[in-house]
Amino acid sequence: MNPTETERPPRDAASLVLLRDGSAGLEVLLLRRHADSRVMGGVHVFPGGKLDPTDCSPDALAALDLEAEQLLARLDEPALTPEKAAGLHLAALRETFEEAGLLLADNADAAARQALADRQTAGEALADAMAALGLRWQASAILPWSRWITPRHPASGAAFDTRFFLARLPTGQEARHDGYETTEAVWLAPRQALTLHAEHRLELVPPQLMSLVKLARHATVDSAWNEALAARPPRIQPEASEVDGERLLYLPGDPLHSVRERALPGPTRLHWLPRRFEPVGGFAAWFD
Repeated sequence: MNPTETERPPRDAASLVLLRDGSAGLEVLLLRRHADSRVMGGVHVFPGGKLDPTDCSPDALAALDLEAEQLLARLDEPALTPEKAAGLHLAALRETFEEAGLLLADNADAAARQALADRQTAGEALADAMAALGLRWQASAILPWSRWITPRHPASGAAFDTRFFLARLPTGQEARHDGYETTEAVWLAPRQALTLHAEHRLELVPPQLMSLVKLARHATVDSAWNEALAARPPRIQPEASEVDGERLLYLPGDPLHSVRERALPGPTRLHWLPRRFEPVGGFAAWFD
């Protein structure tokens, strides 16, 4: 690993947890990252990605339906500038359109979605394309859900400071994978996704795993939405150690974590295996 990478601050990122009410209850959208991706190849994730400098530009932020100061207040992070807080909202919305084809914007009918995709493919700046089509991002349609500051990825040396937002599937739209960064889009009930992970049929990482644990306690989208409205987004910064050759990951609330206040339901200690995380205590520990 390049020594400078160990000193570099975590990269800001944003992700959108898309929900819908299925026939058997709440379902969440997961995208499978391309197997050749340098970071988390083959892993199922929520739509999202790194904050781009253009996400915080005046032209880009002009396309949001809420003011930057309002978006800063929602994140409850005093160290952020209003522009960066707004940019994180925009990054989550942008990445969701680029990776899953879902456009959370005013007047986002099928023709507008196709026109925006065509303009992007032609190389037009996204802010310019949004303005030309009269589209405004619906920052009002997403809610802060959690913040994860992850340990550095062994393959790339990268660490991420990711703000996760909650959103409902836009009416009349269907998710699809982009075939480049993502190779599958699937809707699953949270418990179903955790079961598939336990059976080694779905690869997930802690932010997704613990979000699914939290969502599994909700029967409907409205229930999860109301929780997000009422609560501050928890800040989770896992800590790791190696005990007798076994690598463990600790979450806030664990006796060996520096933060003693629990941030999430479910386990506070995970086995950190090669390309895999499992709760100490087995599958039932997801729901303790």
